[in-house]
Amino acid sequence: MPMDFDQVPHLITADTGPLHYLERHIVENHLKIEGWLREQWQQFPPPLHSSVDLRNAAFKLAPVDTNLFPAGFNNLNRDFIPLCIQATQSTLQQRYPHLSKILLVSESHTRNPNYYLSLATLHEIISKAGYEVRIGTLRDVLTTAETIALENGQSIVVEPIQRQNNTLHLENFVPELIWLNNDLAEGIPKILENLDQPVTPPLKLGWAHRYKSNHFKYYEAICNEFSELIQMDPWLINPAFRHCGEINFLKREGTECLTKNADLLFKTIQRKYNEYRIDQKPFLVIKADTGTYGMGVMTIQSTEELLSLNRKQRTHMSHSKGRQAINRVIMQEGVYTFETWDQAIAEPVVYMLGAHVVGGFYRVHKNRGITENLNAPGMQFEPLAFAEPCNNPDPCCDTPSGTHRFYAYGVVARLALLAAAREVYYSQEEHA
Repeated sequence: MPMDFDQVPHLITADTGPLHYLERHIVENHLKIEGWLREQWQQFPPPLHSSVDLRNAAFKLAPVDTNLFPAGFNNLNRDFIPLCIQATQSTLQQRYPHLSKILLVSESHTRNPNYYLSLATLHEIISKAGYEVRIGTLRDVLTTAETIALENGQSIVVEPIQRQNNTLHLENFVPELIWLNNDLAEGIPKILENLDQPVTPPLKLGWAHRYKSNHFKYYEAICNEFSELIQMDPWLINPAFRHCGEINFLKREGTECLTKNADLLFKTIQRKYNEYRIDQKPFLVIKADTGTYGMGVMTIQSTEELLSLNRKQRTHMSHSKGRQAINRVIMQEGVYTFETWDQAIAEPVVYMLGAHVVGGFYRVHKNRGITENLNAPGMQFEPLAFAEPCNNPDPCCDTPSGTHRFYAYGVVARLALLAAAREVYYSQEEHA
């Protein structure tokens, strides 16, 4: 299916900076890249599902978050559901050749209708891939199956999970794989511990234990390897970062660590801006080192701002999802987003099933600026069919606003996916 490039968001600074060089360079090296990635997947099998938030500054393209428990499948282009099904079949057949029954574990404490639409789409994909799949919940208050009506007129059935010895089951259903779409932000429930059935992603990669700073350490190493492979500056795809522990914004504890690392990051970024003659002001994004949903995130443009946070800002940075206290943060180089959709700021989000890029969408926010977090109330989604451009580059075609850009998105997203795969691999090694 051809891509309708009329749907491609406008890149305000499309004619400046080295990103067009980066896009062309990645496309020209696609044989090396795809071969190298195939070798990596042999050693580090990717998670079953994931999504990556990217930011395109025209002079830099980089991931800013990698989610191993993605929602948002309902925002993908419906025309590419067959590709999702094929990717799921390929991944599961390779990983679990004798698998037939899957328990999909949902988020426990949400009534968000969009989450259930996403869950229904993921259930549809797995089911049409040829697997018997049922949805279970860890909610203690649920004792019988519950039918949840969806906004599209359909419905899904969510059932209470039961445990017997070291095996999870639903009524008349014993799964062979536990597939988590619950991010375990509040910790690992005892019902999931020490099971005989395989659980994916690993429990230790739930948000109660997983650190974004650890993920970006893996990503930084991968960027260095990748950049050596195709001879490029890794900074073009890698946001500089540092992290601080023992933080308490309300009590103003850990301020020295924050200001020291912020100062180092600003100097590092400014040196690169000077090298590439980038006429922009560096900024940093400070966010909880664990967690998702865009909570516990703030942007600063100078170290001094950290010393003058008001009560509202400090309260905002004190808790993340589920009222979990924030005591550790990652300080990340801010990446501008110069892409716009209908005059609103936009950023791409790429979805993967196994190692396959299966689609994505643009997160759009009419009330946010080019330095701000777009994962916030008021955002909307514009589905795009990433599939063909991400997997079928044309080295003879000089169209940086189309095929080249989306193939570059797919490559950078898969580098972030490889970082997650190494997280999974070494997490399992530690707990073997």
